[in-house]
Amino acid sequence: MSGGTRLENANPLVFQRSGERLLTATDEDENVADPIDDREIFDILIRTVLSQSINDPEHPLSLEELNVVEQLRVNVNDQDSTVAVEFTPTIPHCSMATLIGLSIKVKLLRSLPGRFKIDVHITPGTHASEDAVNKQLADKERVAAALENSQLLEVVNQCLSSRAISGE
Repeated sequence: MSGGTRLENANPLVFQRSGERLLTATDEDENVADPIDDREIFDILIRTVLSQSINDPEHPLSLEELNVVEQLRVNVNDQDSTVAVEFTPTIPHCSMATLIGLSIKVKLLRSLPGRFKIDVHITPGTHASEDAVNKQLADKERVAAALENSQLLEVVNQCLSSRAISGE
């Protein structure tokens, strides 16, 4: 955030990033069926080909560094084509929770085959408006309408782009 706006969480705890996923010969073999798993979804959320990750809207930090997204809170069932991601806002009254959840959902919608049903929600008990945020993120029409709003889409795209989004 810029322009002297006061940050909700000016001094967030910063966590160590996880190591790179070690690839095996079968991971890179195009002839081997490779189901999508929890770690692959986690990698999609925290790293892209350009080593970019989803960033926090207020800080030049990734959601992994803020412990907002953890691999243990990702659940994939490739056979049923479902992906569920719980995210944990850094503070219980985080006004950016819906934007963070929307950014996670958009990243997955853009990265996964269309057969997947994607459920993004707040970790139970970690946000004051958990039910309202979850309801917005689960509503396909609300998500679609949000993504038709050019200003909101620009903010989401900033969260999905390079780290240099805040503090400028």
